[in-house]
Amino acid sequence: MTVDPYTPQSGDAAIAVEHYDLWLDYRVSTNRLQGTVVLHGRALAATRTVSLDVVGLRVGKVRVDGDRKATFRQSDRKLRIALSAELAAGEGFHLKVAYSGSPHPRRTRWGALGWEELTDGAIVASQPTGAPTWFPCNDVARDRATYAIEVTTEADYTVSAGPALRRSTRGGRTTWSFAHPEPTSTYLVALQIGRYVVERVATAPAVDLVYPRALEARVHADLADVPRMMAVFEEAFGPYPHPAYTVVVTADDLEIPLEAQGMGVFGANHIDGAGSLERLVAHELAHQWFGNSVGVTLWRHIWLNEGFACYAEWLWSERSGGASAHQKALAHHARLASLPQDLLLADPGPDDMFDDRVYKRGALTLQALRLTLGDGPFFTLLREWMSRHRGRSVGTDDFVALAEEIAGPEVGTLLHAWLFETTLPELPAGGAPGEPAPLTAPLSTTPRSPR
Repeated sequence: MTVDPYTPQSGDAAIAVEHYDLWLDYRVSTNRLQGTVVLHGRALAATRTVSLDVVGLRVGKVRVDGDRKATFRQSDRKLRIALSAELAAGEGFHLKVAYSGSPHPRRTRWGALGWEELTDGAIVASQPTGAPTWFPCNDVARDRATYAIEVTTEADYTVSAGPALRRSTRGGRTTWSFAHPEPTSTYLVALQIGRYVVERVATAPAVDLVYPRALEARVHADLADVPRMMAVFEEAFGPYPHPAYTVVVTADDLEIPLEAQGMGVFGANHIDGAGSLERLVAHELAHQWFGNSVGVTLWRHIWLNEGFACYAEWLWSERSGGASAHQKALAHHARLASLPQDLLLADPGPDDMFDDRVYKRGALTLQALRLTLGDGPFFTLLREWMSRHRGRSVGTDDFVALAEEIAGPEVGTLLHAWLFETTLPELPAGGAPGEPAPLTAPLSTTPRSPR
């Protein structure tokens, strides 16, 4: 049975993984990885087979606790473990997989995904199906688990999978330990390795910058506002939902920035010292609420991740002395009105799930809702969304239901036009002149040119 029609070859519908213990030994100089993963899960339906996703790595050994007769076979995308006795629905299982290889990205309709060598290090960029390039897993967005990760590599490299719990060096190699105590989708578990320095710039919540020393001045200039962004988003969306936030800047250029659990990752080309791509810094931070803490059950609901993060860009602009969210909305509405009206926001299809229209129409949907409800009910809705569904996977119907619960059934008609029809609706009239009041007074009195 297909777990997600957008990624039909990924995942096992009969299982859920609750926790991963992951041990990695990686040699940067040869791009050689040896790994062991222990999965703690349960059966969602009676089954005699557990299937895991694994790509480009060779599985050497599988052990299932309590089942010495279990066998396995591996194909180019799957590890299938045959159990000697059936798992009943709800029954737990524990299995251990040892594997090795030279990890590399997998080719997908969305480009190359997963583990990638940098000029001097490595990066993991998994959304949506790249996680199997570095550990066997049940690679579906809705299957959220906790993680304990231990990575050993050459001592002159820094490893980041979030804030390090501890590290120790022996014989020229350093072992780093990390944990994700929040339920996390496989695509959001990331690992970055490079010749980096680590700098803590805020403590509540903790914010760490990880970057090459040569980029220090640019990093300090472009990321100085991250703690203020955090404060703005906590006011708008509720408390930051993770133990800490790490921003990694690689020495290499990257095609796009990316989010991971408790982490934002940027290429050297995104950090220019002039704040040219500040909106992307806001976007990746906002994903810690929308997409990472509250995730999606299926990829067709991706507007709940990207539309909300895009709207957070507009909120940051409004709060920091730039263009208001409504000014941003009017400009993007005019642009989208000139494009083909053939995208269904609530189900854009796998080829268009990362189309910019998903991001911008999703943000416009929120602005239409804000104009209709007013700031008080609108931000109450966003904070309740985060509080009620923290650590869970949700869908579009869940958001519509909460909006109707807070604002009444009439709002469902508004949302239906934006979400379930292809024609771009007009923005509602609201405020004077045509926009709501800011959430609070701007943080800065220095005006900036809208981007």
